Amino acid sequence: MTGLVTEVTWVDVREELPQDGLPVAAAITGRYPADGAESGTASGEEFWLVRPMYFTTRHFGEDGSEHRDCFVDSDGIIRRPYDPADDDTVTHWAYLPTLPGKTTHLVLGEEVQPALRNAWNARPAT
Repeated sequence: MTGLVTEVTWVDVREELPQDGLPVAAAITGRYPADGAESGTASGEEFWLVRPMYFTTRHFGEDGSEHRDCFVDSDGIIRRPYDPADDDTVTHWAYLPTLPGKTTHLVLGEEVQPALRNAWNARPAT
């Protein structure tokens, strides 16, 4: 296994939001509905989990509704920054880690294969 380490710094959404269009790791809190329970009820198990999402200052849902300052996941689920009255919100966000052994999120073209080889050959510092 390659011994590459990364550090995550979580940002409280009550203090700061990401830049528009930025992909992030989002910590989401809410409550799963209990078996047979209708969505929106207070029953069910609480959760707090991390999902990849992107933040946007303006998003149009599939139904045409407009949403401001929200996080959107790959399934198109829209979540707002933390609100104790909401059942499913984002509490914190973090920048996604950089590529293994790099300080960037993207490598293109002829630089890809050497970057991959360097990452695969990396060994933990002793």
